[in-house]
Amino acid sequence: MIVTLTPNPSLDRAYELPSLDRGAVLRATRDRVDPGGKGVNVSRAVAAAGHRTVAVVPLGGPEGALLARLLGEHGIEAAGVPVAGSTRVNITLVEPDSTLTKVNAAGPELSGAEAEALLEAVRSRATGADWIACCGSLPRGLGPEWYAQLVARAHRAGLRVALDTSGGALGATLAEEPDVVKPNAEELAEAVGRPLATVGEVVKAAGELRERGARAVLASLGADGQLLVDATGTWFGHAEPVAVRSNVGAGDASLAGFLAAGGSGPAALAAAVAHGTAAVQLPGSVMPTPAHLAPDAVTVTDAVPTDRLLTEPVR
Repeated sequence: MIVTLTPNPSLDRAYELPSLDRGAVLRATRDRVDPGGKGVNVSRAVAAAGHRTVAVVPLGGPEGALLARLLGEHGIEAAGVPVAGSTRVNITLVEPDSTLTKVNAAGPELSGAEAEALLEAVRSRATGADWIACCGSLPRGLGPEWYAQLVARAHRAGLRVALDTSGGALGATLAEEPDVVKPNAEELAEAVGRPLATVGEVVKAAGELRERGARAVLASLGADGQLLVDATGTWFGHAEPVAVRSNVGAGDASLAGFLAAGGSGPAALAAAVAHGTAAVQLPGSVMPTPAHLAPDAVTVTDAVPTDRLLTEPVR
């Protein structure tokens, strides 16, 4: 069972448009609403794979009530923490060529009591959990050290924590030794403060995060594959090229696959690559089921191509 925490969840509304014309009245040809936020997406992928998951989320206003209902419809047990502010609504505008324009709201500001209630909700629901996945940016009212408090409490309870965040929140949490952190190449470059242009430079940067406390680093490199750097060594996984329909939530699907497969070693890396590859072939933020996976198309090796240039180097 995997518990996810999304401190700043959302309702994700997507509108498909014949064209995006500034200043005009636009009529959507299709629209949909999904439960959103990185941890929520992880729970959606875990549930789609047939595993039990509990999503801890702050819920406020009618938007929060709708989010809780949508989670239930996806087979996810929602552990909602009532907050005074309304759950945010994010907007995605989709053009015919699949170009996405996103407008993300800031979300509510949490009080000290609400922040503590979130920590308590994780503690009470994590008994017997295989993993706690803490995902996404922190809302207003929570300082960058907030995730560090959660990791410290989880470790005292003997629980494993996966962390998928960036910026100051990532840096402030490394000293508490999260069991795995999952940056993409851009977030990894930000964490080490320099550009990354090759796979070898990513490996070195991941090693630096381990020196700062992370027990393992699962780095997503987009079309170039994924890296796992842990105490056993460095592993590189990639899949055969596929047609990308949408990359929304693909990294979250990868983390779900990694954790559901045990959260360590080359087999879990292979599962992460398979889930991420399946996700990019699906529309919007639809999460893959086992029927979408193509594990035979994934290769994992300890022969890391350190000289390979990244398709999209981070400058």
